[in-house]
Amino acid sequence: MTRELTAFEVVKIAEQMERHAARFYRKAAGLYNDPALNKLFSELAQWEKRHIQVFVDMKNQFPEQAWEQGSSDPERVDVSHLDVPPAVFDGHSDPAKELTGHETRAEVFNLALKKERYTIGYYTSLTEFALGQENVKVIRSILQEEKRHVRILMQSLRQSTG
Repeated sequence: MTRELTAFEVVKIAEQMERHAARFYRKAAGLYNDPALNKLFSELAQWEKRHIQVFVDMKNQFPEQAWEQGSSDPERVDVSHLDVPPAVFDGHSDPAKELTGHETRAEVFNLALKKERYTIGYYTSLTEFALGQENVKVIRSILQEEKRHVRILMQSLRQSTG
């Protein structure tokens, strides 16, 4: 049997993904003695931090009874339709532990790209749910920023591999 989530829980997952993304990028910023790389990863962490606040605000729009997992919210979401694997910036792995400091720059960029692409898949699936027209617009805006992250990371990867 598939467990269903409330719209609140789906947004809470997005918030948690952004928290882990910000931690991942903060850790990546400290891996190399390269001011440009440090700045890039620090900026990505800041962007993810802004996304956290967006999802916190969105979550706060839901009625209080929706705050508990499994509450009797009529807006339930079948999680089998969410396009995200469990390993994306999730609570089961600490992003700071994923990066040991022994990775090459290309490996860090590739890991970040993989996570950003999964995040894009999840947020794309979010726009299909009845989260309210205004929330869908906000999620689409965040999607555009996440796609920008991918472009920036791809460009940086190309530059780092010559």
